[in-house]
Amino acid sequence: MIRILPTDAFVFLLVIAGALFVFSARRKEYWRNAWSQVRKNGVAYFSLIVLSFYGCIALLDTIHYQDRQTGATLSALDWIAAPIRLRVEKTYSAPISRYQYTKEFQETGSGEMTRAYPRLLYGGAHLGEDESAFMDLARRFLLTLAEGSVIGCLLTCILLCGCSLLVRIFSPASGRSRFEMPSRKAFMATLFICSAASIIVAFIFNFAPYYHLLGTDKVGGDVFYRSLKSIRTGLVIGSVTTLIVIPFAVFFGVLAGYYGGIIDDSIQYIYSIFASIPSVLLIVSFMLLIEVGETVGDMAWKADRRLLSLCVIMGITTWTGLCRLIRGETLKLRELDYVQAALSFGLSRPRIIIKHIIPNLMHIVLISFVLRFSGLVLAEAVLAYIGIGVDPSMESWGNMINTARLELAREPVVWWNLISALIFMFGLVLPANLFGDALRDALDPRLKT
Repeated sequence: MIRILPTDAFVFLLVIAGALFVFSARRKEYWRNAWSQVRKNGVAYFSLIVLSFYGCIALLDTIHYQDRQTGATLSALDWIAAPIRLRVEKTYSAPISRYQYTKEFQETGSGEMTRAYPRLLYGGAHLGEDESAFMDLARRFLLTLAEGSVIGCLLTCILLCGCSLLVRIFSPASGRSRFEMPSRKAFMATLFICSAASIIVAFIFNFAPYYHLLGTDKVGGDVFYRSLKSIRTGLVIGSVTTLIVIPFAVFFGVLAGYYGGIIDDSIQYIYSIFASIPSVLLIVSFMLLIEVGETVGDMAWKADRRLLSLCVIMGITTWTGLCRLIRGETLKLRELDYVQAALSFGLSRPRIIIKHIIPNLMHIVLISFVLRFSGLVLAEAVLAYIGIGVDPSMESWGNMINTARLELAREPVVWWNLISALIFMFGLVLPANLFGDALRDALDPRLKT
């Protein structure tokens, strides 16, 4: 039975809006030129692929259903990662280890009790006592490289054959083709990207069902699975919050910049009040009110409702900066010749705003969306660290870092929870920043030469 949580609706709405924007932007030369410039930037293009990989995992984790046997709310990612999710150990274990991280009393063959590291129930359970874990890891690593390379070459051939087929189908009689065959540089880039993606997927399939790639936590859960589940939380925080910010900022910014006068003064007064209130205090008070009003119910629905509430309050407290930027740009646009000509021809002000002002602000909105995204992902980790982030039952990088804060003080030190969260967060934030910089260079007219 399919189940739609509150944040699922926002994610689907964002995907539909993105698809419609891409479909409409393909018809405009301005956006085509910007995309061509981004595509020529190898770092930005690779960053976009990494972000797409994160997005696919988040979409899989957004398709929820109710399990008939347990009644719990699961996702498509939970179903795919069931071999990892259901392999729960007793307690901590180090990454790619077949022994528990802490000692326990065990009875020897002679009946004596001794303290030793017990074998894990699932991690490395396919190995015998005398088998070498190093040889098994080396064999699987070589197998991963071979499988990934072969699959990458096959994917590249399929893409090139598909491109060639499209050329033959859509080429007009004049000989000019709507599709161009890729150059040698494009071919090598496609081969590298397909091979890298295939090797990563083959690595997960060859190692994750047999070892705990990133170890286990205090209750024996797989840390790699927790890190994958945290991707959706990070993307929802970044995208849904920005989706809430943009309508407020565009509406009030355009009104203040175009009409001026008392409307401009009132809107400036409103966002100055919001900007003067410490955002952390406002978020804390709002989240405490949400906790007081919550009732006991479905755990997944309760956690998702808290996540949506966090997105709403973060959107309310962060829209003022974009509103100032849009107001200033609108003040400049309303004085341009084509806007004055439209006004002299008798077009109403609302129609001028819709037809001329807002379309010329979309590049600022898009740049702000990408650059704001990484900051919101990092903000979730900070809020979870001080105890006002997402629900503790929901997987997030902030909750993992908050848990690792106590684990770093124990002996022996459990370090892989913190490292795993930092690696996955770094893998999302860095490509987002790189792609945002390239997008800004492509869309900002002041940076073009």
